[in-house]
Amino acid sequence: MNNIVAIVGRPNVGKSTFFNRLIKRREAIVDSVSGVTRDRNYGKSEWNGKEFSVIDTGGYIKGSDDIFEGEIRRQVELAIDEADAIIFVVDVEEGITPMDAEVAKLLRKVTKPILLAVNKVDNAMREKDAVEFYNLGLGDYFTIASISGSGTGELLDKLVEVLPELPETTEEEEALPRFCVVGRPNAGKSSFINALIGEDRFVVTDIAGTTRDAIDTKYNRFGFEFNLDDTAGIRRKAKVKEDLEFYSVMRSVRAIEHSDVIILLIDATRGFEGQDQSIFWLAEKNRKGIVILVNKWDLVEKDTMSTRDYENKIKEELKPFTDVPILFVSALTKQRLLKALETTVKVFENRKQRIQTSKFNDFMLKLIEAYPPPAVKGKYVKIKYCMQLPTPTPQFVFFANLPQYVQEAYKRFLENKIRENWDFSGVPIDIYIREK
Repeated sequence: MNNIVAIVGRPNVGKSTFFNRLIKRREAIVDSVSGVTRDRNYGKSEWNGKEFSVIDTGGYIKGSDDIFEGEIRRQVELAIDEADAIIFVVDVEEGITPMDAEVAKLLRKVTKPILLAVNKVDNAMREKDAVEFYNLGLGDYFTIASISGSGTGELLDKLVEVLPELPETTEEEEALPRFCVVGRPNAGKSSFINALIGEDRFVVTDIAGTTRDAIDTKYNRFGFEFNLDDTAGIRRKAKVKEDLEFYSVMRSVRAIEHSDVIILLIDATRGFEGQDQSIFWLAEKNRKGIVILVNKWDLVEKDTMSTRDYENKIKEELKPFTDVPILFVSALTKQRLLKALETTVKVFENRKQRIQTSKFNDFMLKLIEAYPPPAVKGKYVKIKYCMQLPTPTPQFVFFANLPQYVQEAYKRFLENKIRENWDFSGVPIDIYIREK
């Protein structure tokens, strides 16, 4: 589980450039799997051995100039609630604008670490101009140039110094699987949890300022035992718009990072929307097990092809990672809830699965011999050995004489064949080609 750092500020001050610079260190590895680059506003970064998650709030603002101010205020309020530290980016070229002053006013009220980054400072003259940002009342500032990276080292040194220490999980907590229920607002997460535990435990209210951490429940019924994190247990602020994509993603980040399997609840009456996709790719990027539950299925008019059509439509959006269980449930009528639990536990077991190296080689090398990687520039790639790596999530390495010539399409072919022969349903797989 990582600390969450939010980058806030008005548009066009260089937040996204700074965000890209932060995540570049890890992104090349994380995004080597095709189709994972859809959630560009969230990433992971590491500095001085300390890892943290980064959210670029700017990428979520949509609409015309006249609604920018309200959207930014909402995002800053949510970042204050959810993030462990906030980096406030301003632009030295434009100086302090009324919107900067408004954001600073919100940030001065909080006790969380706030780092002020004055961007586009790339010469000595601009260093002098940056002095005016003391007037924001946020104390010392850091001068940076996010395009060149100048000054970002000092800022990150301070950031990892002020990030809070996270509590260590006990052996008992680690032994039990950890599942979490995520989804857009009003998908029925609270009803689903209440139906599972058999009591009306969670009430979602609109009372401002009553945010809490996701509620952690130990579940032990019907022969299943696991920890259940419920993001619906967090009361939401009335000021935060229900349909704000940033809201769903920000709320889900911490719960997803802390879990083994994600139960993504979607509203059957609304379909698989953009917010659902953002949360799905967030879980996929974190290499978590995923189960999709289509809730409120009792409210949908059905014909004999409904479930198949609906499932195919979702899988079309998930490409290339389509080996994900999709179940149609109703929290209200408790339809297929037990099946949903069984599937979630099975995905957890799939994620822990270890394949014996000799068996893996016997199967894969015969297959590779029959279907070798295509020759590139007259060079033939030979793969002589492969194995599963001893990592918490399924990762496989294939040793080749010319790894640089193995195309992405061939890696997908290898992954598909692994999935055909072993059950990794609901679990992202990493394929690496290394020089022998």
